[in-house]
Amino acid sequence: MTEAVYRRCILLRHARTRGNEERRYIGARTDEGLSPAGRREVLDRREALIRQVPSGAWLFSGPLRRTLETAEILFGDRPVRILEEMRETDFGDFEGKNYEELKDDPAYRAWIDSNGALPFPAGESREEMITRSMDGLYRALRLCPADKPLCILCHGGNIMGIMSRLTGRDFYDFQVGNLTGYDLEFDSDGQRIVDVSYHRLG
Repeated sequence: MTEAVYRRCILLRHARTRGNEERRYIGARTDEGLSPAGRREVLDRREALIRQVPSGAWLFSGPLRRTLETAEILFGDRPVRILEEMRETDFGDFEGKNYEELKDDPAYRAWIDSNGALPFPAGESREEMITRSMDGLYRALRLCPADKPLCILCHGGNIMGIMSRLTGRDFYDFQVGNLTGYDLEFDSDGQRIVDVSYHRLG
């Protein structure tokens, strides 16, 4: 078995989209770009955000426009490797809708009452999304040289899922706003992660 080595990983949520501003469930099925306000915010905060990413970090992004556009604004023409696993949750029948539009839907009420544990109708379950996100993290660790840190531009669901799986804490403990996330340090051999420490960014 390969010996576990120290790794550092930044998980950063993308900048705002119009769907985020309207508090809609914007998941894997909606490939919208950043809103004008989201673009302004990432430009305004660019220098501060870049300072939080270790020098020489390998850059990764989910495949959707909102993460790729955030990466482009932050890092220009630096190489960014795509992690298909780092899509947002597939919200199924709830995709593109907000609370006001869903509050009287019995399926939505059942999902709320389950504390989000039920699968999204015609979508995926939280556990499916978490497992997929962890697969993406492990793939990034295997691709990135062991002596390099990495930064992954992804979605709130990916970050909540990874952090809850690594720490054993509740999924909702790790909700993050746009352009925030976590700075993680741990030991990994590319197949497992141990001795995790972290602090919140933003």
